[in-house]
Amino acid sequence: MSAEKKRIFLCGMRDGIPIGLGYFAVAFTLGIYARNVGLSAVQATVSSLLTHASAGQYAGFSMIGRQAGMIEVIVMTLVINARYLLMSTALSQRLGERTTFLQRLGLGFCITDEIFGISLAYPAPLNPVYTYGAMCVASPGWALGTLLGVLMGNVLPETVVSALSVGLYGMFIAIIMPPARKNRVLAGVIVLSMCLSFACDRLLPGLSEGLRTILLTVIIALGAAILFPVKEEAHA
Repeated sequence: MSAEKKRIFLCGMRDGIPIGLGYFAVAFTLGIYARNVGLSAVQATVSSLLTHASAGQYAGFSMIGRQAGMIEVIVMTLVINARYLLMSTALSQRLGERTTFLQRLGLGFCITDEIFGISLAYPAPLNPVYTYGAMCVASPGWALGTLLGVLMGNVLPETVVSALSVGLYGMFIAIIMPPARKNRVLAGVIVLSMCLSFACDRLLPGLSEGLRTILLTVIIALGAAILFPVKEEAHA
């Protein structure tokens, strides 16, 4: 690894530390839930190492607890995690022309909501090494939190577990606030997204989280692109 790539990798690790700490706290609740549906510590931990999706894992564990069929679990997980398809598409537009297929594949595996946020904020063109560095810190935090949740999560008071589960939302807000303060259009889009997401949750409770996220993302992004187009020079 060249000195420049090493610097970028370490920069990604530095930015991934708060994400990893947040994942560690939130994964406690996931580990407790995994234990309650009958999964072992090894099964839950391996799942967190291979699947970086809290909502998808909760849904998968829930269906495993109900002894659902494999096809049903796969389809439900795919629908819930479908938003990552949009995130991958967005990040692909910020990659350099020399980015290889394997690098893109690795980048897709690393994407989570928070990793996507800091990767999107990285100056274009995005070097995949930055995202890899962030994930090298964030992923172990998620897996370790899950493991400890299975092993000792039930020892913690319910109020503490509930408080830990809120930490992820605060961390995500911390990621989107700095760019929102610099761009009024972006700030307005974020507020509109929150309002519409809340409205859909209340008015359309039967709509899955993944499908809701995709529909709102496409509609809001399309409207923002038409009303407030970004000049090509801004990406130079």
